[in-house]
Amino acid sequence: MTSCVFCDIISGSAPSRTVYSDETVIGFLDIRPVTRGHTLLVPRDHSARLADLDPEIGGRLFAAGQRVAAAMRSGALAADGVNLVVNDGRAAFQTVFHTHLHVVPRHDGDKLSFAKGLVVRRDPNPDETAEILRAALESDPR
Repeated sequence: MTSCVFCDIISGSAPSRTVYSDETVIGFLDIRPVTRGHTLLVPRDHSARLADLDPEIGGRLFAAGQRVAAAMRSGALAADGVNLVVNDGRAAFQTVFHTHLHVVPRHDGDKLSFAKGLVVRRDPNPDETAEILRAALESDPR
């Protein structure tokens, strides 16, 4: 099998800033974030594309996305909205072939900074960002 960086993160053999974890899904900050808090949610079981993803696990992946999105809105990131995105296949800009859901916090009027984020893709303090998200998730009663 070809090496998968997300499988390495799941196994603990590659570093990540984990913000979410349950028995089916793990979530960590994107190393090249479009906006501060940009999180990737991945199923613990490898699937390269949507067609390979068990629908039940897909439901759990999306439920985790809802929970992380709520934390982005209610916590210190104070997002006004959230993009949930799955890139499926090279033509759709998938670069890591392990199914994953992007959870991207958005703010009213952020079109220019969002566009800049697509180019710059940097968080000046990812450790602080991860802590902000973990704290918001811990305070969510779900």
